[in-house]
Amino acid sequence: MIIKADNTQQSGPSSTVAVRCPGCGHQGTFLPLAVNDLAIHPGKEVGLRKCPNSDCQTLLFFIRNQGKIIQTFPFLRIDFDRTDIPTKVLAALEEAISCHANRCFMASAIMIRKTLDLLCSDQGATGNNLKEKIAALGNKVLIPKELLDGMDDLRLLGNDAAHIESQVFDEVGEDEVQIGIEFTKEIMKAVYQYSSLLAKLKSLKKAP
Repeated sequence: MIIKADNTQQSGPSSTVAVRCPGCGHQGTFLPLAVNDLAIHPGKEVGLRKCPNSDCQTLLFFIRNQGKIIQTFPFLRIDFDRTDIPTKVLAALEEAISCHANRCFMASAIMIRKTLDLLCSDQGATGNNLKEKIAALGNKVLIPKELLDGMDDLRLLGNDAAHIESQVFDEVGEDEVQIGIEFTKEIMKAVYQYSSLLAKLKSLKKAP
């Protein structure tokens, strides 16, 4: 996002800003620094704040429009549980989320597709293409049919982004990619995390 500073003036006393920290990931009330915010006509403000977490203290630049935060730097990333996700699969999903945070939505969609491909390979689900691999995955792991169907839709989302002639989705934008990432998080839980959680639960049970 580009903000032009063609009509600026110092704003009033800096206020706190409540936002999730892009550094430590915690929700916090960011503290004013020893500089005033900058008011930009019409109705926009830019400023600097500091994470209140003493172990983090990330410096945050923000853009506010009519009192609402519309952009920050560093960008806010979608959070997710990284537990037990293999390194290559995790790296692809991290890149998809980074692309989304930087508003590179087509690149994010392609990396969602890459994440699914790596997941299938990690689970030994083979095929001549991703569609066949997803179908084979259902025979390798216990996963609800609804998630498998959703994976096939995500495959097409990534395909749309990679091939401009594809017309499965009307567009590949912020909403489509955000839902795609949220759905991919659920797939990660089903394939990698539920069994581990169940094992931990069973370990707490008393022996008969």
